[in-house]
Amino acid sequence: MADGRIPILVGPTAVGKTAVAVALAAHLPVEVVSADSRQIYRHLDIGTAKPSRRERAKVPHHGLDLLDPGHRYNAGRFALEATEWIEQIRARGNLPIVVGGTGLYIRALTDGLFREPSLDPSRRHLLAEFADTLNPADLVRWASRLDPGFAGGGKQRAARAIEVAVLSGYPLTHWQRVAKVAGGVVPWFVRLTLPRQVLHHRILHRAQEMVRRGLIEEVASVLAEGHGAHAPGLDGVGIREAVEYLHGERTRESVADAVSLSSRQYAKRQETWFRHQLHGSVLTLDATRPPELIAVEIAQAWERSRAAPAAD
Repeated sequence: MADGRIPILVGPTAVGKTAVAVALAAHLPVEVVSADSRQIYRHLDIGTAKPSRRERAKVPHHGLDLLDPGHRYNAGRFALEATEWIEQIRARGNLPIVVGGTGLYIRALTDGLFREPSLDPSRRHLLAEFADTLNPADLVRWASRLDPGFAGGGKQRAARAIEVAVLSGYPLTHWQRVAKVAGGVVPWFVRLTLPRQVLHHRILHRAQEMVRRGLIEEVASVLAEGHGAHAPGLDGVGIREAVEYLHGERTRESVADAVSLSSRQYAKRQETWFRHQLHGSVLTLDATRPPELIAVEIAQAWERSRAAPAAD
């Protein structure tokens, strides 16, 4: 398109984004750019609900299996790398479609980046080791003290806020405000939704399937490779519950229910974010229907939009 828009398919965990994206390949020459902060980690296919080999064979996926679980990743790096993937997809004559539920990744990609301050690598390493000794509540407390604008989040976001504030002398929110770099892709948003009861049923079923398929064994294998229980890749919903079992903090029988509960809480946060943070026009679709029917509706709406100007 002349205006450079690309489809961005969002929605809460277990809503069916991957199935819809794969079905869309029957109508448009798509390649998927994953905007999922957990699927970047290798060796955690079950715990992060990655697209299957069959799905990846049908549609090329980018942004999966980038790092080992002991390494950190952030929204800024995602935006830079995703922009490159999008350009490469377009150069092949295909249509990039961003698919995911990590709101910060999508915001970084669509709203542009900020120029990060230069941080000493050796001091970053020492600070990361210190941060790994703190529990999540202490990390968030320190992040809030060092950066009054810290909006909350998990261990990784808190550790990042501490790192920037300590090593640069200014809070992360300061750099995001004063060092912003123009850019970002022009989004054409599609949001999938489900009635809460239906979504909760899907989440429970998926959690039970994850355990049945070997979630606990997968996580045990990663721990056996030498990664600590608090490694960045092991701190996500659906994985930390398996870690807790493997460290004797819960029973095996409780893992699926714990994953389901954490996933429902995460889905609620995602839905709130997508309701209030997406700018421009948003195509909202009922995901209770088969993915093939949803894909038809998206493809038709996309074709209609091609002659229309991008939303402000």
